[in-house]
Amino acid sequence: MRLLHTMLRVGDLQRSIDFYTRVMGMTLLRTTERPEQKYSLAFVGYGTNPDHAEIELTYNHGVDHYELGTAYGHIAIEVPDAYAACAAIKAGGGKVTREAGPVAGGSTVIAFITDPDGYKVELIQR
Repeated sequence: MRLLHTMLRVGDLQRSIDFYTRVMGMTLLRTTERPEQKYSLAFVGYGTNPDHAEIELTYNHGVDHYELGTAYGHIAIEVPDAYAACAAIKAGGGKVTREAGPVAGGSTVIAFITDPDGYKVELIQR
């Protein structure tokens, strides 16, 4: 078994594609339109299956926002330099919600950002 993708419901597909490609540096891998079923998909990532897991962005036609609830945590992305990643994300218009620095009680450098729909993304420096 292996992880294939994580699906996020988004309120504006193009806004989310722009964020994950332009701000986060991912590639738009493929899109699918299902007008009869009233949804559209876009897959983004740093590579494709089977070598890399992907993010599936799902836009349900006519739904512009979602309540995230309290169960969702975050997606984690490895970065070589969390400080530089935060600076680049801010320069690209992204929102950093926890600046880069050591995790509480440890030495691993992390940061948190929030995507346009409010999903949290952790950056882990490795």
